[in-house]
Amino acid sequence: MGLLLQGLLLFAVCALPAGGLDFQPGSKALGQSVFVRRSDVVKRATHIVKRSLPSWLAESHHHRISRRSVEQSDSCKQHQGFQSKLTDNTHSFIFNDLSGSVSLAWVGDGTGVILALTTFQVPFFMLRFGQSKLYRSENYGKSFEDVTSLINNTFILTEFGIAIGPENSGKVILTAEISGGDGYRIFVSSDFGKTFTHLDLPFNPLIQISYNPENSNVLAVLSSRNELWLSEDFGRNWKKIHNMVCLFKWGRKNTIFFTANQNGSCSERGMLDLKRTTDLGKTIKIVASKIFSFGLGGRFLFASVMTGKGTLRMIHVSVDQGETWNMAQLPPVGHEQFYSILAANDDMVFMHVDEPGDTGFGTIYVSDDRGTVYSKSLERHLYTTTGGDTDFTNVTSLRGVFITSVLAEDNSVQSVVSFDQGGEWVPLRKPANTKCDATSKDPDKCSLHIHAAYSIAMKLSVPMLPLTEPNAVGLILAHGSVGDAISVIKSDVYVSDDGGYTWIKALDGPHYYAMLDSGGLLVAVEDNGEPINKIKFSTDEGQCWSVYVFTKEPISFTGLASEPGARSMNVSIWGYRESLISQYWVSFTIDFRELLTRDCDDNDYVQWLAHSDDISDPNDGCMLGYKEKFLRLRKDSVCWNGRDYIVNTQPTPCPCTLDDFLCDFGYSRKENSSECVEQPDLQGKVLEFCLHGKEEKLQTKGYRKIPGDKCEGGEMPQRKEIDLSKRCVSDLVSPELQTDSHSSKSVAVVLAVVAVVLLSVTAGVIFVRKYVCGGRFLVHRYSVLQQHVEDNAAEGIDEPLDTSHTPNGKIEFHDDSDEDLLE
Repeated sequence: MGLLLQGLLLFAVCALPAGGLDFQPGSKALGQSVFVRRSDVVKRATHIVKRSLPSWLAESHHHRISRRSVEQSDSCKQHQGFQSKLTDNTHSFIFNDLSGSVSLAWVGDGTGVILALTTFQVPFFMLRFGQSKLYRSENYGKSFEDVTSLINNTFILTEFGIAIGPENSGKVILTAEISGGDGYRIFVSSDFGKTFTHLDLPFNPLIQISYNPENSNVLAVLSSRNELWLSEDFGRNWKKIHNMVCLFKWGRKNTIFFTANQNGSCSERGMLDLKRTTDLGKTIKIVASKIFSFGLGGRFLFASVMTGKGTLRMIHVSVDQGETWNMAQLPPVGHEQFYSILAANDDMVFMHVDEPGDTGFGTIYVSDDRGTVYSKSLERHLYTTTGGDTDFTNVTSLRGVFITSVLAEDNSVQSVVSFDQGGEWVPLRKPANTKCDATSKDPDKCSLHIHAAYSIAMKLSVPMLPLTEPNAVGLILAHGSVGDAISVIKSDVYVSDDGGYTWIKALDGPHYYAMLDSGGLLVAVEDNGEPINKIKFSTDEGQCWSVYVFTKEPISFTGLASEPGARSMNVSIWGYRESLISQYWVSFTIDFRELLTRDCDDNDYVQWLAHSDDISDPNDGCMLGYKEKFLRLRKDSVCWNGRDYIVNTQPTPCPCTLDDFLCDFGYSRKENSSECVEQPDLQGKVLEFCLHGKEEKLQTKGYRKIPGDKCEGGEMPQRKEIDLSKRCVSDLVSPELQTDSHSSKSVAVVLAVVAVVLLSVTAGVIFVRKYVCGGRFLVHRYSVLQQHVEDNAAEGIDEPLDTSHTPNGKIEFHDDSDEDLLE
């Protein structure tokens, strides 16, 4: 899968899509690294005001962990003499062209190969004129060779970007329009960009060409006429698989899912068929109809299905590639609300349900291991309806940890963290080396608040999202402020070395930052709008920072680039210089390998128990059913982990307690307690839902085990599902699909749906819309229990809404970041 740094800005932002990006014309690509300056900070965020912590988010007594640390002077002393070492290993390169943007793509893992594509284009009426130059580096950006001649000096289209093959395949695809508008051609390479071959396409591509994740020779793409084309020999020969395809996604192995409309229009979104091929188009099977959209996340296949008269959508979930379906059990939503999957893996789904009205917040629910039954996790979760911005962050450096923001009743924004995969949310602890800011009512009682996507959308001075890496255990770098709420005035850089339990203020003001050597080295560049010539680095997880002057002549800074995966020892500082008569790109690549003069050995590592303060306590450190001991680099060890460094972990199962359980459907946790109590609006109700085509009755004590939890024995609350033997019928199954037997491409689909009275039947025709942003997998789903509808039938749904309203959401998929959108 392509790994790409995008959109380093000179005059215009021309970001290139990363490998595997799916989008439709007019859609906005998500997840782009676009570097821009910000202004009018206070004016754009005046609605964020000071606010004390709500009582329901009081700090938990379970989360009082001391930070592991080292005397600052000890680690700082070991940086002595770095200036000469780094000066000898700093490499600059000047790009002598008039490009308006430059994009970087790392080809392979650990190869040192980088492709840099500079682009300058000027639109002129219906035409566009431009120039592209392609540069190639084999030493992590220390030097580049102009290889534009390999692509015949052809102008490469920025909207299709540099498509990098998965894993270490060495494959590269560049897409260009033939001069004079005579079609399109691609330039392909199988040797990490050393050579390119040009191939003319028998169609005009609509989106970037997509690799089969498990076979880089197999390619798929949509044409401008919405045809699905497939190549099995890396673009040399193409065959048309299907007409009028609106969206396609690679599944596992050779499976392709796609939506199509036999009426010839993708604008009739609720009339689409969801189809599947497992043999690269030789046979095609319809797995669902009346589809609005679909998405994939972990082992789950989601389909947004039109119901009734086509004015309400609901989500069905399949875990067997579309052979059988269940409907998600969630609270109802109206036309102004939306659903969004924030994260999904093979075990569970995090789902946001918007509140009625333009509130900017909703409730997070977490699913069971089937993706169908959901429990309430967090109320007043910030998720704007205007721009689709949420701060939801998966902390990949420690399992079970998620950080997000809540919107208080006075519209202040506050950060909360969960250490147990959504079971409990608490404020982030105030760093010991900080003071509460002006938002605090009590100068001695406040907490840390993390700036993420919402702060960036509000044009605050926040250049980067929080950063975590799986191979940098426990490390988090993030911008934040300390008070009762997020500050609009200033953000500083904070570091946690234990997955978010404790923090220190590491740097004053906003910075770009990166992790190198699996977290053994941190680097940062200040972002204050002024030209820069210094980079900061730390070898003790942010406690001590040294400053290196990498050039005497400052540059206008546009971005910090390092190889994805945090294993490299090289970092590149990108920017430009300008004079009265010229402007040009320049990069400085610094190799920190010589700073770390020796390889790490066994004495440089210390045993660390995650989620724990006392490694000798047999009852401490249990999280999601087991303890995990890691070997972590000592803070005072200045040595090289190496590219082959592997996270060493020793898991130990724990006995089950209530902390290993989520509240079951219809239950929620009491304030500051692990006890689950029945929701007032469902007390005394018979909880029924649908699985595998049969209605089920839920008998529960209010708890269900957290998906992925591995506890053994101990306390196991009872939970049973009783088969009521009543067949459920879903609108997903159309009569045509049930009876059509003359086509090999159609199949009878038996699907499950809850036996309920839908909101559209109770209250008239309702149109549902949604917005999507952020997280590892995005999806929307619609469902309602019969009892809940009956209880709320008279509230807020008296007047039918305009049925002529047309949804205007665009479908955007990002395979490189596992983000999907499902409406």
